[in-house]
Amino acid sequence: MRIAFRPRSFVAVSGPGAEDYLDRMVSNDVSALGPGESCQALLLTAKARVIAPLVVLRRGHEDFLLLTEPELGERVRTELLRSRFAAKAEIEAEEHTSHVVFGGEGIETTDYGEPAAEVLDTALEPTVSSEGLELLRIRAGTPAWGKEIDDRILPAEAGLTERAVSFTKGCYPGQEPIARLHYRGHANRGLRVLELTELPALDTELVYEGKAVGRITSAARDGDRVVALAYVRREVPQGAELDLAS
Repeated sequence: MRIAFRPRSFVAVSGPGAEDYLDRMVSNDVSALGPGESCQALLLTAKARVIAPLVVLRRGHEDFLLLTEPELGERVRTELLRSRFAAKAEIEAEEHTSHVVFGGEGIETTDYGEPAAEVLDTALEPTVSSEGLELLRIRAGTPAWGKEIDDRILPAEAGLTERAVSFTKGCYPGQEPIARLHYRGHANRGLRVLELTELPALDTELVYEGKAVGRITSAARDGDRVVALAYVRREVPQGAELDLAS
């Protein structure tokens, strides 16, 4: 069985008002989760910029655990505390370990292009390096915080609305611009997986027919080739040959 260490920060939200409060704060329908079930979600600004990508695990009727990136745990805790007001919910950082187990059971993840799950607080010996896990993520076209996800992008551009947004739940910060783009328009650019012959610098511009049409966000060696993730404008045909800006 292949195993990789997955760095995480964890924030617990518990109490009689936890479900209602989280449902008003994040982009997915956490009220639909049963104990032991999870979903991806986003914590957003009012203008739909991503504060943090989340995995929401319902541990019990009044007990949720939020998994986020290592550098975002305190930001998530602070944002939730700041907006809590009279909500009957306790918000605390917790310490756990997380591993990705391919073919295993746990918190299901689709981030790596094959069946896998995150497993918490289990003494496991990694057999897949961080570089190997990153390669699988890029191949799968999964956006990552600080690379594809930052304050320059909208969730739809990164494909996050398909995996982390409910369009049938109640209001939450950022809902209006997300819904407006979803129902009345489309993102002008999106993520694509590219195959290259050399390892590019991140943010290298991509050129098509003499015009800048995108930028590289992640890249990794894959044997004798390089695979990359890039934002590319919507009007560029699929399969088009792009050049790296010199």
